[in-house]
Amino acid sequence: MKLSLVGEEMSAMSGVRSILKDIAEHAARQSLINLSAGNPLVLPEVEHLWRKHLSELMEDAAFGEIIGRYGSSQGYEPFIETVVEMINRNYNWGITAKNVLVTAGSQSLYFMAVNAFTGMDKDGRPRRLVLPLCPDYTGYQGVSFWKKTVVSFKPVVDVLGEHRFKHRLDLDRLTIDGMTGAVLFSRPCNPSGNVMTEREVLELIHRSRSRDVPVIIDSAYAPPFPNLSFIEMRPIWGDNVIHCLSLSKAGLPGERIGVAIAHERYIRILESFQANMNIHPSRLGQAIAARAIRSGELEAVAAKVIRPFYEKKFRVLEAALDQCMPDVPWYLHVGEGSIFAWVWFDRLPIRDLELYQLLKKEGLIVVPGFSFFQGLREAWDHTNQCIRISLTASDEEIEQGVRILAKVLREIYR
Repeated sequence: MKLSLVGEEMSAMSGVRSILKDIAEHAARQSLINLSAGNPLVLPEVEHLWRKHLSELMEDAAFGEIIGRYGSSQGYEPFIETVVEMINRNYNWGITAKNVLVTAGSQSLYFMAVNAFTGMDKDGRPRRLVLPLCPDYTGYQGVSFWKKTVVSFKPVVDVLGEHRFKHRLDLDRLTIDGMTGAVLFSRPCNPSGNVMTEREVLELIHRSRSRDVPVIIDSAYAPPFPNLSFIEMRPIWGDNVIHCLSLSKAGLPGERIGVAIAHERYIRILESFQANMNIHPSRLGQAIAARAIRSGELEAVAAKVIRPFYEKKFRVLEAALDQCMPDVPWYLHVGEGSIFAWVWFDRLPIRDLELYQLLKKEGLIVVPGFSFFQGLREAWDHTNQCIRISLTASDEEIEQGVRILAKVLREIYR
């Protein structure tokens, strides 16, 4: 096929796509302990919440109108009104419906925002997408038409005790200049579970505002839902912030509902993209979500069920690592949020991809960390010394997986 430059970029096999393809093929053929999954678990209380509101909606007179007609490109109006009320009640941001856009999942939201503000401008200059702290969500690798314009920066690595560490934004290294088109990061972070501090976020917003650069904050794991922050954190908004919420980890990944909260000038641009791409997102999912948010049940189940479940899973993993791991230089990123854990093996004698293959032969699947460092322009051994572990397995599978990991590492470091 003769593809355009954009076609070549979009169809290229990324590192994580090849790994996920490999995982799917092996998981289908044999019994493996899968600690790689990014899918949230279907928790009974969460499923019950969505079943209840779907059942009620199906008996509502508005049901036929919701599924049988096209709607606004901005989103389903009652859902937008519910989001506005919830945000103002919780955070006092003073937003209106003009500050909200609903998208077909947050991934499409990042795709639209990144390509609206980065890449080649009308003067033929490449405007960069800045990922201020790596590792960060590997899905950002595929959202730009111009991958060469993606730039990320090494963090400060703080070792905290014998086997714990934390990533910290390196403000001295970070560059936001006249060729920066947008800044993008996740908080809490996929893959590491790191929560960028409020001071760091405010400094990013300040530096970006001086260049008229939007700051896109991926809050797929943040309060108010799914509220998967294990430490106190406050969502942050500003006149150059595009704050992005998602219902995926709150039990509706199949409905693809993302929410952008931003200044009206950004919403107008993104709504134009949306109209061209999707016309509008699914109204059924929005209608169900509006009911769950309006009743207060979604925030309650996030705080009382979803967050405690995954925090307990992290503690299970943490205890297993402390108990089973050999005397090698391993470090677990402190657990601050998300549904993943991030483990670093200092001076690892082999690359993370080779470690992945050895673990797979022993019946354990994890995600090698190299693909989460997209856009990093300098060589750094750390990028091939890490793995991501999912917290979506059973306690027994997590503990058995750690025993396999310990066995393999004992051989590697010997």
